Formats: sequence, C-alpha cells, structure tokens
Amino acid sequence: MDKSSTDSIKRVNLDDLPHTTGVYIFQGSGTLPLYIGKSVDIRSRVLSHFRAPDESRLIAQTRRIDYIETAGEIGALLLESQMIKACSPLFNIRLRRSRSLCSLQLSQKEHGIVPEVVHSKDVALGRESNLFGLFNSRRAALDKLRGLAVKHQLCLAILGLETHSKRGCFGLQLKTCRGACIGQEDKSEHDARLAAALTELKVHIWPYDGPVYLVERNGNWVQKHLIEDWRYGGTWCSRIQALSPQTQAGFDVDIYKILVKPLFLQKAEFELCHA
Repeated sequence: MDKSSTDSIKRVNLDDLPHTTGVYIFQGSGTLPLYIGKSVDIRSRVLSHFRAPDESRLIAQTRRIDYIETAGEIGALLLESQMIKACSPLFNIRLRRSRSLCSLQLSQKEHGIVPEVVHSKDVALGRESNLFGLFNSRRAALDKLRGLAVKHQLCLAILGLETHSKRGCFGLQLKTCRGACIGQEDKSEHDARLAAALTELKVHIWPYDGPVYLVERNGNWVQKHLIEDWRYGGTWCSRIQALSPQTQAGFDVDIYKILVKPLFLQKAEFELCHA
C-alpha cells in the first residue's frame, strides 16, 4: 500500500488517537498487521475493541496502533479494502480477496427464462448487462436461487434446479410452486415474478463512458478517488498534489459495493476525469 495516497501512517499511543475519519492498524511484534479497520471516529472505534471480550486475543498481541486519516468515509473504505487484500491481517476475515466470483445470468430456454450460473472469467462483471448477484462460489449462487424460489413461489424445474417431470417439480408438491412446470401458470407470469425477485441483486453496468473522480472534502483537504468500470485506480490528494495509483487487476466485489450506492443514490460528488 502506497502511504502517500493519504497522510503518512502515524504511530501513536491510545491517548493520541484522533476523533477523525480514516483507517487504523493494530500492529504486533511482526512486520504484518494483526487487524485493519476503518471508522469515521478512529479513537472511539479503536477503544471499542478494547472493551470487547471476544477480541482479547487481538489486544494481547497488539504492540502499537497506527492510523491513516482520510478526507471522507468512502476513502477510508477504499483504503481499508486495499490494505486488507494486500496484507491479509491475521484477525481480518471480511474483505479477503476472492479469486473468482459467480453471478446469475438470465437466458431464454424452452421452458421459460432460466438463470444460469456464470463465472467472472467468462463474463465482464460490471460491464455486461443481465447479471444478478455476486457470489464466491457456484454453490452460493444456487443456494440463493433456491431461497428465492421458495420465497417467490418459483418453479424449481424451470429454474434448472431439478429435472422436469410430468408430475411437476418438488415445489409443486410442497405448494411452493404455482404450477408453471405443468401448465397451471402461464410462463410469462413466472418469468415476470422471477425478474422481480432478482431486481435487488442486479449488477449495475458502469454508467460513465470513462473514468471519473469521486471527490471527498474535509475543509481545505480534498481527495479524489479515481474510478473506472467499478475499479479503483488510486487517490489524488491535495496535500501532496499527486495521484497515488493502485493496481486492481479485475472486478472487486468489495469496491463495487462501496461505490454503487453513493453513485446511484447521488450521495457523493463526482467529476469527469480528463486524462
């Protein structure tokens, strides 16, 4: 992690921790960090770790706590994600790098619209339409689909989760299917209900023609995070008047989740990048 993308890492005692936004790092006796977290109030969040009984192992191994301030919360989230993936801290479980992702893609088949599991190596996540959900495995994607089938009374056979039978799918026997598999429900109605069930899982296409800056301000301090195709390219910082680039080889589900709501809910400032 290039430290020049923000203020340099500051090594402090607990009493010196600031009530500001940023990333904090629990360091042990080794070179790699024990735990990396983010907060809009670094001091309060770090102290909460010391009050948590289930974090006694982390506290026992901690020798110092470092921190990096950021101009805003999104910058802290981006920095936290990048640092955890780069360092793989012992006590961090979330935000570990996923080598492969899966999604559900709708296609027209003989029995109706069918969601099929596709892999990130075969489709361009964030650049291709008609994708729903981001999963760490094929099994996780299918488990989610089964849950949606029960909740929305969808046919297991039409969804490809079991083979077709003249007697209908297993869900029909349990009355969790409305009978599209045996003609009791029109296929178009089933297709519409499936589409509605998948709406919240939609993987959005990058809405700009090129890269943009997501801008965060804290008084006179400005940070501009370079984003393109949901990929984080680094942060320009007014304090050093330079961009500290980051290398992101492919689609990162954590970066996508950090950015998608601020962008579509217009809760952040964006400006076009004229490279």
